[in-house]
Amino acid sequence: MTHTNASGRVAGKRVLVTGAARGMGRSHAVRLAEEGADLILVDICRSLPEIEYPLSAPEDLAETARLVGKFGRHAITAIVDVRDAAALASVVDDGVAELGGLDAAVANAGVLTAATWDGTTPDHWRTVIDVNLIGAWNTCAAALPHLVGHGGSLVNISSAAGIKGTPLHTPYTASKHAVVGMSKALANELAAQSIRVNTVHPTGVQTGMNPASLFGLLSEKRPDLAPLFGNAMPVPMIDAVDVSNAVLYLISDESRYVTGMEFKVDAGVTVR
Repeated sequence: MTHTNASGRVAGKRVLVTGAARGMGRSHAVRLAEEGADLILVDICRSLPEIEYPLSAPEDLAETARLVGKFGRHAITAIVDVRDAAALASVVDDGVAELGGLDAAVANAGVLTAATWDGTTPDHWRTVIDVNLIGAWNTCAAALPHLVGHGGSLVNISSAAGIKGTPLHTPYTASKHAVVGMSKALANELAAQSIRVNTVHPTGVQTGMNPASLFGLLSEKRPDLAPLFGNAMPVPMIDAVDVSNAVLYLISDESRYVTGMEFKVDAGVTVR
């Protein structure tokens, strides 16, 4: 049975989500569809040599689209690398033409490396900054031509590491802080056009983004740093849907005057 979710919290909105094939991106897509949104879903759908854990596959992206379809919502999928600005913009333009407009974008695609400072390579830096920061910028830039004129919401996924100085993944921490600066600059520039820009800051989430080497570093080399990763609330990790609920709020009209905010969904890890 399909239903139109005419009373959903984002009913009729059209939303771009990057990194949508699995993990948080899939969760965002499904939660938004549940509340009435149609979606443009993109992911790289291949692994990268600089990243130690496997990334998504094409069948993962297809599964996200299938889950969206269960709510009777439209899902347009494309395999694209967020580092490729021209390819991403082209895919977004095509998706917007098919859906008839765009109301929001979620820059969710991200990667993580784990190493001590002396094990961190230039390739680590380049890949993490290019995906997490420039990829987020490319996502905003691809969406904005379709938001100017009628307003909208940009949601950029940062991290608890974008608030505190989380060690052992310095490029990641740097990139997630940079996403905040980028988002606040855009929030200022775009406010007059009723385009809101906010960041979301999760603690550890149960996804495929878990480099085994980080656990090894904390347990063997630097156990003194382990407390920095501990949540104040009694959970080791949160669920992806907890983050998706924040994304949903920021895309909904409930947050129509919320911009430039750092929305923490972090079980208290940053108050420690």
